[in-house]
Amino acid sequence: MSKTMHHDRRELLAEFLGTFVLITFGVGVVAQFVLSSNAAGSPLTINIVWGLAVTMGCYVAGGVSGAHLNPAVTLALAVHRAFPWRKVIPYTIAQLAGAFAASAVIYVTYFEALNAFDGGIRQVAGAQGTAGIWATYPQPFLSAFPGGFIDQIVGTALLVAVIFALTDSRNAPPAVGQGPVIVGLLVVAIGAAFGFNSGYAINPARDFGPRLFTAVAGWGGEVFRAGNHWWWVPIVAPPIGGVLGGWLYDVCIARHHGVPDATVVAPEDRDVQRLGN
Repeated sequence: MSKTMHHDRRELLAEFLGTFVLITFGVGVVAQFVLSSNAAGSPLTINIVWGLAVTMGCYVAGGVSGAHLNPAVTLALAVHRAFPWRKVIPYTIAQLAGAFAASAVIYVTYFEALNAFDGGIRQVAGAQGTAGIWATYPQPFLSAFPGGFIDQIVGTALLVAVIFALTDSRNAPPAVGQGPVIVGLLVVAIGAAFGFNSGYAINPARDFGPRLFTAVAGWGGEVFRAGNHWWWVPIVAPPIGGVLGGWLYDVCIARHHGVPDATVVAPEDRDVQRLGN
């Protein structure tokens, strides 16, 4: 195996494990809340744990792959920060695989609790609906397009724009090693401010990997039909939002530093690419 192939393999394994950690904590806290009939936790708990999950995932993978953990982040880096395009699809696959594997772990861990809650009959919606533990579903009033599409674009644009600010070495970045903590707090803020409409997926891997797992684990094709075929929105809209958020940061901030930002933020600079969600 060549040195380049070995390095690429390490990065993909890091993205897999980082996303696995992210989804295990994030889906786990929702499972606890739902299966306890809202007795163990609260919406605030969910927001906080998702933020902590991002932080932990970033610390796990950051030194090896940059801890993108999100195809929308990976794409934004390729468009705006010279991240190698040849790595975009492999990173995305690794992130999806990590999310799928984490979903299986939560299913096994909470299997008996699931059966106690729904009697062993897996349902997407309703009083005993549990598919929302794994993937996001919109409120009844929210349309897939334009409402949900805008929702996901706005949330992901904010995510990437602030991540670009936090990783901009010429714009008061956090101290070395503190980036993942701030990114986690950013996710808490997004969840608290924008979680009502549809659960703030803002990450195609975070939503599609777990949704695919539920489709094969007993919930069936309804996970793709529910919410006016909502499933495609968290896949398509976040990459658009991520690219838009990166562009907005560059137009308003980075391009006024005096030199092109990409010349400073090299793809191999792992501290500058320590990202998340």
